Amino acid sequence: MNTKNLVLLALLVGVGAALYVVTPGMVNGMKPDFMLTMMFIGILLFPTVKETFLLSVTTGVLSGLFTTFPAGLVPNIIDKTITGFVFLLILLMIKKLANHLAMSAALVGLGTVISGTVFLSVALFIFNANVGATFSMLFVGVVLPAVAFNVVAFIIIYPIVVKLTKRAKFTTALSQIS
Repeated sequence: MNTKNLVLLALLVGVGAALYVVTPGMVNGMKPDFMLTMMFIGILLFPTVKETFLLSVTTGVLSGLFTTFPAGLVPNIIDKTITGFVFLLILLMIKKLANHLAMSAALVGLGTVISGTVFLSVALFIFNANVGATFSMLFVGVVLPAVAFNVVAFIIIYPIVVKLTKRAKFTTALSQIS
């Protein structure tokens, strides 16, 4: 893992954190997690265990610190770590297909569903967070709209990041293909 890659990953996490902080909450303090989109972009660029672990834990801690969901710190860390490695596993299984924007966007949508499911499960069933809403209400009211937000944000942001990484001559998973 080189310094140049760490700087790019830090920038992605920073942009995700800024977007996350300014996004208003939707249902019971939950909001779309744009940090998740940036985490997925980082994993797509650097699909290794080291980078995935670093991105997942960092994104989880920052999401947990900025969350408006009651008792959301630990569920965020657990959620992002599990989601990051599941995303990496799926990405490695469909490596050639993931080079297409549509497939990558679908993968981001799936990753968001996984993240939302893990987060809600941990927060509601393990930490017994009392938010006055059921799992299904939160899933429909927050996770499904978050999928749409994250996919649209990914479709807009990912090509820009890819162009910038190629211009800056980063060695990413994409540069090794072309």
